Amino acid sequence: MPEFTRILITGAAGSLGTELRQNLKHLTTHMRLVDRVEMGEAAEGEELIVMDLSDREAALEITKDVDIILHFAGVPREQSFNEIMTDTLPAAYHMYEGARLYGAKRVVYASSIHAVGMADVESLPDTEGRHRPDTFYGMTKCFIEDLGSLYWDKWGIESVNLRICSCFPEPADRRMLWSWLSFADCVRLTEAAMLAPRAGYSVIYGTSDNARACVSNAKAGHIGYRPKDSADSYAEAILAKTEREDPNARVAKVVGGWFSNYPHPDDAA
Repeated sequence: MPEFTRILITGAAGSLGTELRQNLKHLTTHMRLVDRVEMGEAAEGEELIVMDLSDREAALEITKDVDIILHFAGVPREQSFNEIMTDTLPAAYHMYEGARLYGAKRVVYASSIHAVGMADVESLPDTEGRHRPDTFYGMTKCFIEDLGSLYWDKWGIESVNLRICSCFPEPADRRMLWSWLSFADCVRLTEAAMLAPRAGYSVIYGTSDNARACVSNAKAGHIGYRPKDSADSYAEAILAKTEREDPNARVAKVVGGWFSNYPHPDDAA
C-alpha cells in the first residue's frame, strides 16, 4: 500500500526532479509534478503543471490536497540579489505557507553544501553548526533552511533539509571523491527523508558512501539514510588525470570548493 496519496515535486523537469519522478512512484498513488518548463507526457498517476512558483496564488493552489512537498525547484548557480528576492525566496515561502494553510505535514527541501561552503574541510562540519554560505546562492539555502525552522517551531510543519553536495552521474574531480552523491543515492536520501517516522526540523548532508568525508551526518541518524554507492571506485582514474590543488588555496580549504571563488554577482555582470 502506498505511503502517500499525493506528493508534490517542484523542479520536476530538472535532473534531480526527473530522478524522483521516475523512482518514487511506489510511494504514492498520485504525483503532482511542477516546473516552469514542459515535462513531457504525463504517465498514469501523474499531474503535470507548468507554472512559476513566484506567483503566489498559483503556487498556493498547487499545495492543496498534498501529503508532502518535495521542493527541488531552483538553479544551481550564483544568483543576483534581484533574482533571489523576486524568484527563489518567494517560491520557497509559498511552499511552506501552502503547507501551513492546506495541511501538508512535511517539506523535504533540496538545500546545498553551499549553505556552509566557507567551512574548512578539516573542521568536518556537522548538521548543527552555524551557516557559512560561500555565495548569494548559498545564502538562499540558509534563509530557506531557517524558514523551515520557523514553520516547524511555530506551526508544526516538519522540514528535512538535504544539503546536497555534488549530485552527478559520476564524480569528475578530486573534490567529488568526498562530495559525490549518485543519482540513486539521491533518491534513497529523499525517500528516507520522506519516510522517517519523525523528522521535526532536520538537516542531513547528501553524499554517497565515500571513504573521504568532509561533512558529518553523525547527528542525522534518525533520518535512516543508507547510501549504497561510492566514489571510491573512481578514485584511481581521477587522481591520475587531475593535478593536486594547492592545499592553501581557498577552493581546496573550504567545503564549497570553487563556489567560494565566485565574484559578487553585481561585479560579474
